[in-house]
Amino acid sequence: MATQLLEPTATATRQMLGKYLTFTLHQESYGIDVLKVREIIRVTTITAVPQMPAYVRGVINLRGKIIPVMDLRLRFGFADIASTDHTCIIVVQVKLADGKVTQMGLVVDGVEEVLNIAAEDIEETPDFGGEIATEYIVGMAKVKGTVKTLLDIDGVVSAETSKSLRVSAASATAAQPQTTTSL
Repeated sequence: MATQLLEPTATATRQMLGKYLTFTLHQESYGIDVLKVREIIRVTTITAVPQMPAYVRGVINLRGKIIPVMDLRLRFGFADIASTDHTCIIVVQVKLADGKVTQMGLVVDGVEEVLNIAAEDIEETPDFGGEIATEYIVGMAKVKGTVKTLLDIDGVVSAETSKSLRVSAASATAAQPQTTTSL
């Protein structure tokens, strides 16, 4: 009986194993399936597009093709920082909610390496409880004594995740104690 309960988890973990491009964001390490990555480029001029959420930086012209650019730091609710020599754009191919496949640029703090992650080094996403959005996290990888969050990049860019992240950010902000000063 216990074996039957463990099988879906083992199957899911086996499906997560493979090669991941790892990158840093807010001093933490993340990974995305290397098969989703098309190329990595230096930060270039990004043309702003009106009426977009703050995390959508705009678009770039990549060899004649217009590519939308999303800042993952802002997408996850982290503070905006100035670009450094390590800041780059990872161009990925994503499947949108409507089924269309498109390329998108993701601004990250820096790229680390491509890792081949074994099934035994990947654990399921922990349950954080409450209204914390985790549907875009496929698992947690234990690599060289550190934890790397493995992302479902299609989920990260979806509109449903955007709504969940806003709710999570609002919940986290509401849970922080408010300090007031009186004169």
